[in-house]
Parts: sequence; structure tokens; C-alpha cells
Amino acid sequence: MRASPVRLPSGQRYWTVLDDDLQVVAVADGFLRYQRFGRDGAESTTKAYAHAIALFLRWCAQTGRSWQAGVEQFASFMTWLAHAGPSASAADAGGAVPGIVLAGPGAAPARSASRINGVLTAVRQMVVHAVSTGQGPAGLVPLLYEVADDRDLPEQARGEDGRMAWRIRARHRLREPETAVDRASDEEIVALLRACRSARDRLIVLLMARAGLRRGEVCGLRRSDVHLLADSRRLGCEIARAHLHVIRREDNPNGAWAKSRRQRAVPLDFLVVQAFDTYEFERMRVPRARSSDFALVNLCRGTIGAPMRPDAIGELLTALSRRAGLEEPVSPHQLRHACGSNAADAGVGIDVVAALLGHAAISSSQVYVHPDASRLRAAVDAVPSPREREGGSR
Repeated sequence: MRASPVRLPSGQRYWTVLDDDLQVVAVADGFLRYQRFGRDGAESTTKAYAHAIALFLRWCAQTGRSWQAGVEQFASFMTWLAHAGPSASAADAGGAVPGIVLAGPGAAPARSASRINGVLTAVRQMVVHAVSTGQGPAGLVPLLYEVADDRDLPEQARGEDGRMAWRIRARHRLREPETAVDRASDEEIVALLRACRSARDRLIVLLMARAGLRRGEVCGLRRSDVHLLADSRRLGCEIARAHLHVIRREDNPNGAWAKSRRQRAVPLDFLVVQAFDTYEFERMRVPRARSSDFALVNLCRGTIGAPMRPDAIGELLTALSRRAGLEEPVSPHQLRHACGSNAADAGVGIDVVAALLGHAAISSSQVYVHPDASRLRAAVDAVPSPREREGGSR
């Protein structure tokens, strides 16, 4: 069992799961096609789901179970995920793996709790889709979810209309330890900017660190999406001051993809505006780059004038991190996390952080409002002592 990309005649792409004979696994393919086209999901989402489902089907094959029987032994699958390393769970491990001993309790886990929970989520969604389409018995759903009504809840916790409501909760889930946001520090961002050798590279760093764009959103920007005027009404845009529009498009030749289905406008500060201006002069000196509608194009490597690929963003940050002398390379998402964290530290509401970063659910932005040690210390120091309340000194 392995995850594999699929390109349709229309040019659209998604990921599916193939068996050992390179045949499409129907139950997985139906769910992944539904996620990609029925729910307008991103190709990257189907890629992550396909790899997770392939793990589950691989475990079923190794243990001689059908996928339906595997659902009945979901707890055993969780144990396998925690202790089966690449030698036992890789796509080329084969159907049966005699002679391979899995690491037991006390050894370092093969996967983190968050990774295991992500795999379980993908498999659960596949099972629910299979049941809804008649590919599996309805009795599988209660094995994965605890379904209950609200009669045991206090009256204050029930709905306002007083009618009975149902709630659903996953039965299998590991507790994930709370960790700090993996963000790039301000010192690391400054070091990256100093290591840049072109205006384009500085703009890329600032678009992620100051505007919170994902790498796919950076590479998918068109020049018409960027409005740097104080008043853009002549362009048909009612949003005031400098900003850019993040728009999801299906036809980007570089494979760039805006994850969110909803268009959003992102305000730009003076640093990003200046970076855009400087980059435009740099770009105009390259004749083959002038006519492209994409905002960020190749200027000295690859096909000159072609839009940058999302993978090139990661390669650029790795090179900049090495040039800046950083111990670990800074990832695109660490720059995006820095934007969210800095906004939260400045006292911005969580709803504003969610809108800036393009989160579909506010819960995705909750991680940014967890205070660090310095903010906790500042909060304690800001509370006056009893003596100060009486007019004395601390």
C-alpha cells in the first residue's frame, strides 16, 4: 500500500492509495476524491490523508485483516503506529514482516502523539465516508465515535431551544503534550533578511513573517492581487491603504495553492510595501520577467520569468539560514507562526489573528494566544500589592 499522486485529463490533481499490485484501493480513492472535489479540499490535504490511510491499510494487510476488521481493532492499530518504525511500516516493507521486532514501551516512540492523532483522524473520516456510501456496515461508526445526547448535561449547558441535541466524540485519541509555538524569533528573522542577496528574497521573507502568508500563497500571488495605493477604488477595490488579496486558483502552472477556499485581504505595513517597490525595480531589469502576471518569478535560476515553485521557498530559506549562521534552518511555517505570535503578543484579538492568517476555525489560532513566560511575569508585576492599593509603596 502506498500513496500516489493522480493527474486527471483536466489537469487537476489529487492523491490516492495503490495496493501492492498498483491497483487503486476503491474505498480510499472514493474518500480522497470526495475530499478533493466534493469538498474543494487542497491537493496537499489529500496527500496527507493518503499517506495516513496507506499506513492503516498496510497494517491491515500485514496482520491479515480486512479494513473493516481493522476498524474493530483500532486500539491495536494505535499501538502499531506508536512502535512500528520504517522497517515495519514503510511502503516497501511488504505484506508480512517476519523477523522484525517492534520497539516496545520504554523505547523512543516511532511517531509523536500529534502524528498518530492525525493518522487516526484521516482513517475515521474515510470510514464514515465508506459507511455513508454503502461500502461499509453502519456498525463501524459507533466503534470509532462515542455518540451521546445532552440529557446528562446541566441545564445551562444545553441549547437555548430546550430540544435534545446529540454530540459525537472520537473514542481513540492520544493526549498531546502542550508545546510552545514553533516560531522564528525576531533575531532569526533579522538574520535571514541580512543574508538575502536580492530584493526578491527579502520580500519573500517579509511576506511570510509580516503578512503571515503560506508558501503556496506567496507563490500564487498575481501582480493584480497586490494593491499598494493609499486608495484602490480606481482599481475596483474598496479596501483602504496597502494590502494584497489571497485568492485560491486552480490553474497556477507552478502548483501554488491557497489552502483556504475563502478569499481574504491582508494589510501590508511599510516594510513590505518598501520591499515590493525595491523588488519591482530589480525585476524590471530582467526583460523576460516583465510580462509575467505572477508577482514572484525566477530572476537568475531555472526558467527566467517563470513563477516560483512552492518548493523553492523552502530551499531558499534553508540557504539563507545556512548563510546567516543559524543552527537550524528556518521553515516557511515558522515565519508564519512568528507573524501570528507577534500579532497576539501585541494584544490583537484571536478573531483578528484568525482572519489575518486565513484560518477557517478560530480554534486553529488558539495556539498563538497562549502566553509565554515573559508575558506571565509582566501580568504578575502589573498587579498592585495590597500596600500599593492603600496608597503606599510596594
